[in-house]
Amino acid sequence: MSQPVARIGPPRRLAIDVPAAVHLIGTLGKYLSVAALFPVPFALWYDEPFWPFLAAGAITCGFGYLLERLTSGAAERVGVREGFLVVSATWLLAAGFAALPYLLSSGPQLSGPIDAYFEGMSGFTTTGSSVASDLTEINRSVGIWRQFTQWLGGMGIIVLAIAVLPRLRVGGRQLMESELPGPEIAQLSERIRSTARRLWFLYVGLTLVQILLLASVGWLGLDDEMTPYQALANAFSTMPTGGFSTLPRSAEGFSATSQWILAFFMFVAGANFALMYLGIIRRRPRAFMRDEEFRLYVVLLLAASAALTAMLWGYGIAEGEEAVRAAVFQAVSIMTTTGMASADFALWPAVLLLALFALMFVGGSAGSTGGSIKVVRHLLLGKVLRREIDQTLSPEVVMPIRLNRSPVDERTVRAIAAFVLLYVGAWAVGASVIAIDSASTGAGLGTLDALAASATTLGNVGPAFGIAGPMGSFAELGDVSKLTMIGLMWAGRLEIVPVVVLLTRHYWRL
Repeated sequence: MSQPVARIGPPRRLAIDVPAAVHLIGTLGKYLSVAALFPVPFALWYDEPFWPFLAAGAITCGFGYLLERLTSGAAERVGVREGFLVVSATWLLAAGFAALPYLLSSGPQLSGPIDAYFEGMSGFTTTGSSVASDLTEINRSVGIWRQFTQWLGGMGIIVLAIAVLPRLRVGGRQLMESELPGPEIAQLSERIRSTARRLWFLYVGLTLVQILLLASVGWLGLDDEMTPYQALANAFSTMPTGGFSTLPRSAEGFSATSQWILAFFMFVAGANFALMYLGIIRRRPRAFMRDEEFRLYVVLLLAASAALTAMLWGYGIAEGEEAVRAAVFQAVSIMTTTGMASADFALWPAVLLLALFALMFVGGSAGSTGGSIKVVRHLLLGKVLRREIDQTLSPEVVMPIRLNRSPVDERTVRAIAAFVLLYVGAWAVGASVIAIDSASTGAGLGTLDALAASATTLGNVGPAFGIAGPMGSFAELGDVSKLTMIGLMWAGRLEIVPVVVLLTRHYWRL
């Protein structure tokens, strides 16, 4: 009986160049470490320890340098596949970098590794969920570092959405091209470096304008709480749609004028930055009204604000301008996934909580710093639903999906549908784990609270309900819940698909 002959051939090799990816991660880590210098002047000004920031920068720089040295010579072999690994790993590294000052400063609330990493991940993913139960115990330099991590992450998200995620056809530039057809967008996207530079200019410019406006409110005596420090801290929280606050009760203590300014810039940050570049920098304001996603974005915010105003007034919670302001502020804050609060909405009636809960799944525009599903995906799925209904009556009619009068590739439509399914699945799994862990640890989260905790971290929104509401924190939750939410923040910020791709065998093998 003949024996089977073993097949001889080249061994299976990895489909990606891991050393090249690791080399680039190390380089990015070195550049990122420079950010640790930002809070040092604040520490010196307020007579606080500055060495935790220098140590965090040195550790991160040293780690990046070590990765570079271990993978020397691999720098020029980074391709599309390696890019997904680089982006995913860099966000994990950035969260660790952000956590180091919390650990080294030995504060009473963020001294635990899981808590510190939770806060770091929440900052760089611009989620705004926090495990800090008393912000008054956090010194000024650590507080501004906490705000600054959001601001850094915000611009990174825009570049990610425009430069990397389109490779998987789930968002970013291929949607932006549909929204803004024409030579302008071709010029804008000519090179990633050029695109990033222009969007950085817009992002920094808007941040400076907001800082000046908020500081002016304080200088004019319209808001005693709005000091220059608070103006800087809240601008760092608003433009990236982050939501971290330096005050225990978020924006509640600010004047009506300050709250309206914050609401306006949350609205701006939730819009497509490429569209704003075209409309503001290139002076094409008509582009806003021609863009279908922007129009739907405005309509949804107006409808949500009107509904919340009616309910707040009807339940006697607020009246007049106060009711309108509270409704607009919370509608904009939750839908754009900023997560700031002008009132403790965790105490509102259940019907208002359900409205806010629904807004957690809307999100901002594609190409914005906002998270969640994004308005353009809802828009395209609505068009798909309408097409299916129309083709039921007229099956012989060909009806392409169009966005701003341009046809959308069917592969993009299928990818969007897949993304939404993955998103809902990740939310359901996260909510189940949080609910089970909360029940076993006695954390005190109800069913709606657990659902909201999963939705708010996956969508990078920030606050949940109950003890994790806008005036509370996630400090009481168990480590399993916190680790689950760290994973949800990470996956949600990367729009899930890249994370799922990393877990497949096909990604790693030819």
